[in-house]
Amino acid sequence: MAYQDHIIEMSQLIKSKGGTWDGIDAEAVARMRLQNRFKTGLEIAKYTADIMRKDMAEYDADPANYTQSLGCWHGFVAQQKMIAIKRHFGSTKRRYIYLSGWMVAALRSDFGPLPDQSMHEKTSVPALIEEIYTFLKQADARELGGLFRDLDAARKAGDAAKEQQVQDKIDNFETHVVPIIADIDAGFGNAEATYLLAKKMIEAGACAIQIENQVSDEKQCGHQDGKVTVPHEDFIQKLRAVRYAFLELGVDNGIIVARTDSLGAGLTKQIAVSNAPGDLGDQYNSFLDCEEISPADMKNGDVVLNRNGQLLRPKRLPSNLFQFRPGTGEDRCVLDCITSLQNGADLLWIETEKPHVEQIAGMVDRIREVVPNAKLAYNNSPSFNWTLKFREQVFEAWEKEGKDVSAYDKAKLMSADYDATPLGIEADQKIRSFQADGAKRAGIFHHLITLPTYHTAALSTDNLAKEYFGEQGMLGYVLGVQREEIRKGVPCVKHQNMSGSDIGDDHKEYFAGEAALKAGGVHNTMNQFANV
Repeated sequence: MAYQDHIIEMSQLIKSKGGTWDGIDAEAVARMRLQNRFKTGLEIAKYTADIMRKDMAEYDADPANYTQSLGCWHGFVAQQKMIAIKRHFGSTKRRYIYLSGWMVAALRSDFGPLPDQSMHEKTSVPALIEEIYTFLKQADARELGGLFRDLDAARKAGDAAKEQQVQDKIDNFETHVVPIIADIDAGFGNAEATYLLAKKMIEAGACAIQIENQVSDEKQCGHQDGKVTVPHEDFIQKLRAVRYAFLELGVDNGIIVARTDSLGAGLTKQIAVSNAPGDLGDQYNSFLDCEEISPADMKNGDVVLNRNGQLLRPKRLPSNLFQFRPGTGEDRCVLDCITSLQNGADLLWIETEKPHVEQIAGMVDRIREVVPNAKLAYNNSPSFNWTLKFREQVFEAWEKEGKDVSAYDKAKLMSADYDATPLGIEADQKIRSFQADGAKRAGIFHHLITLPTYHTAALSTDNLAKEYFGEQGMLGYVLGVQREEIRKGVPCVKHQNMSGSDIGDDHKEYFAGEAALKAGGVHNTMNQFANV
């Protein structure tokens, strides 16, 4: 509804109350309504699910239309990210937010910092989703509040053209509210637990839920050792549980991202149930590391499989886990992906050990032989040493092509001495184009960085601590932070405004009129940043 339509509707409502609501200003109500477009998390989930579906269709038409996100561990971080995107690019289109279970565990648990092993409180995930959207809605309210002030100034100056220009901006305002892809880990328990948590996440606003095929009580970070997967039927139950949660809450367009850790997982906790040769359970079990035995070879407590009349004893570890055959990770990964897509997943997530377009593409090509429109969300992980891995790729490619690589020591490719060399420059160019290349060649619809703001917070704090507590003193803060904010036009330099002070002043005026005691008067030191 347009700004003027809100005013007309409120004016009629106020008038209908026979004078008892005459102290309510229709335009003020219109402003507050526009500043609070989304009333519930479910409204957000439905709205953002439609955005993702549209973006997925546009990607299918042209892989240049890939999407991106950065992981955010606090509502303020997500807010500043989206404010920056709007400021620098003019639109939030195809830019999302990723909510990382790793960062929830490391930064948002009441237990304190935890490893990524699903030990944090499950309720902390929906709580962070709600927090992020609270901050994004406040970003809307803040920016619209500034436009309303511009509108009042244009009216006061009698500038009708400016007034219309500002009103057009209000009517065409683009919200900071964007899709969140939220990490539910391995579901925090059985399928019922997954369903219950998924509901909480959707009610908080999540339109996309990422779930992985590890065992819940043995869950590990995808970039650590010791990962244990579950049979496909177990994982399918959890995919269904998430879909039921979406459908129960009326988010029919909700997105499920099915993640497989099979490429790096060599263990399973269970032998799958198989009812017929070649069924899904039999395919899963066929990857087990087994030895053929005779009945006489059987020992007390042995678990034995019968395959085509042969007795096979799976290799069982002291941990009571079963081991897969080495070298089967890619085949298991491809089967996982196909099975997930055939059972309700919308996007895939393949956790790899390095960022290599052709490695990813090789698996996607095989998946697309069965599901032609298969596409990925891919983790551009900080767990990869991007500089080293891409310099190695260039070095190895040059070696294969017969180029002279004698100027480079492969054991020391991280050296800063190589930064400005042809090898270093080519590697950096491959990093720069990795997302576009992966989208075009490897079916990557969504590129995300899981933990970037964890690292930026650490780096910026390290820089400030070094300067402020050293010889620079206060100049360390001014040079490294405030002067940079001012000169780059970072809105947060006016921190009172960012935290909602001006919004509060507007409300005081609505409620108390001329009697309002405002914080933003002439003596507010934020006025020193009036031109920012």
